[in-house]
Amino acid sequence: MEVILKDDVNKLGHRGDVVKVAEGYARNYLLPTKLAMEATPANKAVIEQMKASAIRKSASEKGGAEELAVKLNELVLNFERKAGDGEHLFGSVTSQDIAHELELQGYKVDRRKIHLEHPLKSAGEFHVPIKLHREVSAHLQVNIKSDAPERTGDEPEVEDDTVFKSLYTGELDDNRD
Repeated sequence: MEVILKDDVNKLGHRGDVVKVAEGYARNYLLPTKLAMEATPANKAVIEQMKASAIRKSASEKGGAEELAVKLNELVLNFERKAGDGEHLFGSVTSQDIAHELELQGYKVDRRKIHLEHPLKSAGEFHVPIKLHREVSAHLQVNIKSDAPERTGDEPEVEDDTVFKSLYTGELDDNRD
């Protein structure tokens, strides 16, 4: 099935391109999400007008994306998550979490434009690429902190309460099994 793309689709084509795709992909994804329209003879005649307007729209979007990229490159997002041993998070920070935090700070970025290969599952500092436009990308700094209190080297690790009691209080529970 041939469709005309209304928007850039990753690994498929750019706005205004006529591409051949599987019917199921077109019917179940591209057409319902309004990313494409059927390539009928009437629509093919309209495509030339769409391409001219797409060029103008792309130029204005690129200018807005460049301004947003400058702001996002300077922005630092901080997340605090529960973590276990070795700073490994219980859960993760996903592109949806990053998009929500950006929205709270006044930046509207679609989560699909945030390119995370895998969700962030450890504490630390990360640089996350955001593709704002076909030709414009930004890199956002994301800091993830553990909400557990940091341990100092002076504190002993306590695994067994009876050992703790015997070492520090001099008392030993004789009712051990």
